Amino acid sequence: MRPEQDSPKIFGGDFSSLWKLDVMPAIHRLSWWWYWVIILVPDPSNPMRSRQLMTLWSTKETEAIRVSGHWWRPGSRMHKDEHGGFVIPGMVCAWWYDGERMHEPLTMRECRMAVVSDQHPLWPGEGKGEGAGAVIPLDREDLSMGMAPGNESMWMSLSSDKQAQARGAPSRFEAELVPWWGPPSELTYRNNEIALGMGYDILRVQGMKSKLKIDGEEVEGSAYFQKVTVQAPSVPWFWGMLHFDDGSYLDWFLPHLTPLSTVKDDAPWRGRDTTRVPLKAAGIFHDRARDTTHDFDHCEVELSKSGEGLLDEDGNLLPDFRIRVWNESTMVDLSIRAYSRARWTFDQPTRGGLVSHLTYNEYPFEVTSITIRDPDGSRTLEDYEWMHGNAEHSWGFLH
Repeated sequence: MRPEQDSPKIFGGDFSSLWKLDVMPAIHRLSWWWYWVIILVPDPSNPMRSRQLMTLWSTKETEAIRVSGHWWRPGSRMHKDEHGGFVIPGMVCAWWYDGERMHEPLTMRECRMAVVSDQHPLWPGEGKGEGAGAVIPLDREDLSMGMAPGNESMWMSLSSDKQAQARGAPSRFEAELVPWWGPPSELTYRNNEIALGMGYDILRVQGMKSKLKIDGEEVEGSAYFQKVTVQAPSVPWFWGMLHFDDGSYLDWFLPHLTPLSTVKDDAPWRGRDTTRVPLKAAGIFHDRARDTTHDFDHCEVELSKSGEGLLDEDGNLLPDFRIRVWNESTMVDLSIRAYSRARWTFDQPTRGGLVSHLTYNEYPFEVTSITIRDPDGSRTLEDYEWMHGNAEHSWGFLH
């Protein structure tokens, strides 16, 4: 990573709702809350690729849901105490791509979790309610994630399951995440109520520098964080994010309708995957070189089978993507090649004895080409030392 002389000392933005889970009223079977962190570490044997660690702390308003073959039945509901702290039934899930192999699941544990801010009596010391706090799984091992006092850094702790360790995964991860620069290290907030109480509430820190200890060995990289509340049926989507070596950040989002909405399993490359009707198109580019942020309201995503014949752990061809985002002044045209796949499947019983399904795929990728055009000229892959990112593609219709 390039040395930074002007990195901010604290994260910017309003973090006061970071540890609140009641911003939107719960809706049975639809409400879903999660904290999500992905850490990207350069692969020493291939600088254009990265090793990646994804961790999810999640709870859902449901009687039962099957997560990648494991039936989770919460048995209780979210509880809020008189101090504004929450106790929730939930799961901690993670995967780790080590440069050669995808360890999935790295961790998949049911546990109750406490979610508290620094104003709760359980917090060690007095706080101001400006962001410090944590989600703390009640487990024999430390699986916590939180914001340190003063909003100077975030931390994350994780232990892998014994089964993953037996397959060669590291046993312990410890991360410190600190601000990188300007807009990507400022918390962004979006809340949208669509109808009948359905909608979403999202907090994001798009770009951070990370120090990750893997069984005690420290490596540096970048990271992304989000806290999400969704209470609406989950339709298929494309989403992805890209970190540049200079701190620039790009993402894209394309929810859509497709015949894959009726699919009930996780097998890719179906004949019925012929049509995608966009529901919304969005993206953002924080351009450090120009010190400018571009919001995009146009997005196209093309998906094809790997031109290099790259396979996932089950022998399925991985995808290549071409992504285009643009506005009136700026366009980014990006081609990427997935080199691994993590997938999570969700099956939720619903009305009339039916079971709804969602397959959620995450793809570590390498950039094969990029063109950035703006009023000041064009840039390509040769203008950057490295780019690291992850792309999502989901199908099914969870409700």
